[in-house]
Amino acid sequence: MKPHRKLISLGLAALATSLIPFAATAADSPVKGGTLVYLEQQGHTNLYPPNAGLYSNGGILNQITDKLTYQNPKTLEIEPWLAESWQVNDNATEYTFKLRPGVTFSDGTPVDAAVVAKNFDTFGLGNKELKQPISEVVNNYERSEVVDPLTVKFHFKKPSPGFLQGTSVIGTGIVSLSTLALPFEQFGDATKIIGSGPFVVSAETIGKTLDLKAREDYNWGPAKLEHQGRAYLDEIKYIIAGEDSVRIGALLAEQADFIRQIQAYDEQRVEEQGFSVYAPGTRGVNNSIAFRADNPLVSDVKVRKALSLAVNRDEIISTLFSKNYPKATSILASAALGYVPQTDKLQFDPEKAKALLDEAGFKVGADGIREKDGQKLILTGYASLPQPQSRSTLQLIAQQWAKIGVTFNVLAGDSGSQTVDELDPYKTPVAVGIVGRADPDVVKSQFYPTLRNLLLQKGGTSDKVNSFVDEKLNAILDEIASQPNLEKRLKAVEEAQAYLLDQAYVIPIFEEPQVFAGAPYVKGIGFEAVGRPAFYSTWLDK
Repeated sequence: MKPHRKLISLGLAALATSLIPFAATAADSPVKGGTLVYLEQQGHTNLYPPNAGLYSNGGILNQITDKLTYQNPKTLEIEPWLAESWQVNDNATEYTFKLRPGVTFSDGTPVDAAVVAKNFDTFGLGNKELKQPISEVVNNYERSEVVDPLTVKFHFKKPSPGFLQGTSVIGTGIVSLSTLALPFEQFGDATKIIGSGPFVVSAETIGKTLDLKAREDYNWGPAKLEHQGRAYLDEIKYIIAGEDSVRIGALLAEQADFIRQIQAYDEQRVEEQGFSVYAPGTRGVNNSIAFRADNPLVSDVKVRKALSLAVNRDEIISTLFSKNYPKATSILASAALGYVPQTDKLQFDPEKAKALLDEAGFKVGADGIREKDGQKLILTGYASLPQPQSRSTLQLIAQQWAKIGVTFNVLAGDSGSQTVDELDPYKTPVAVGIVGRADPDVVKSQFYPTLRNLLLQKGGTSDKVNSFVDEKLNAILDEIASQPNLEKRLKAVEEAQAYLLDQAYVIPIFEEPQVFAGAPYVKGIGFEAVGRPAFYSTWLDK
């Protein structure tokens, strides 16, 4: 292969000179050593484990922390990791874990029952003094109990059937006591995050680069993985490169080995030049647009149904995406636990949409825009920067809605006022949402008022909501997160999918993957169950 060229375009010329190419030999089995140059679309924001939903955050935590359990990404079975074994009582209110002996954090302190208990007390209850929020994957938590140095028991106020799977996700990565003592805002400094994972942060230039080094003494990977012991790679160098063209260009020029977030229109070019495209699914709530029904413009279900009927999802996918982005057929991805197809509720019928808007009292004005009682049907929403082709998707929806007399103003996803505006249903009656998790609790995470609260219900994460609350929806979501009987729990998941679409609160567009590309000599790339990369078994066949 060609030597790495200087990364002048990325402002990292010094890095290029440190990357000595391997001899051009092929190996049949994993080779130890080498540095993986990984280009990220965006920098991490905060590495407090419950904040790991953002893929740039989780992509780092996945390398430097371990979890109690491991969810097999192929079978979705829960397997041993830091916990050798576990017991769950009949109504899922008590979970007891027996820990693996000899595990240490990178600062040398032990991973024992006391520190695991402190982690979950923090994730389950939060820490107001340090401003550490609760984890959305830990429901109904009451307290921990240290049984002995290697046995910890967790108690719940009511059944928490999703907790076992929750111990396998990046949002419950185990960190040291010194890390848990940090105020929330200090979790943005990756060098302060102490985990027990196969890599350790060795250097960081915030917002630009991050260096990880392999732990020489690491010997406690997921129990059923073929690879055990130290990671094969010596180092991983993260480089933040926000422009798609820069990441693609660096990969094709062999200045980078692996990149995240390649757009659908680049996939063919990458594959034709011999590089690999990876598109693991996120197995959760699909890429969707949601309506904030507290806003009078979308408070009528007829209006929301009309807007849903006017979205041509086939046109969106054929115009902007590839085979890696299947059309959504429900709120949940087709590979998600509890998925039930809802295609009858997701039709494209613009004439029926017009009729519904007429029934709702929105008539076409002289300028072609519908209005009612002097108020024009003009909606606003922000593009979501982390989501693929988000602005183009919303702009195409705006064109489709314009054909039924509705104006949709799409704002750029990098606006400084976006975070505040998206908590105000009167400024943003339309929002983009997606969340990955391979457990039914993901539905509650997305829509419950005190969690992500995508619909902006009163009493939740926004103080700008006047009155909108859907008690029926919230009861279904509580049932999902509290029903220990699997059959009944899945019935609640089915009910939630149907209800959200009957109320037209959400328009699912496509099943969102995480799309990566890698050089042909990059081997052993792994992905967790919702598409974050795991470089523990990765090696370079240069």
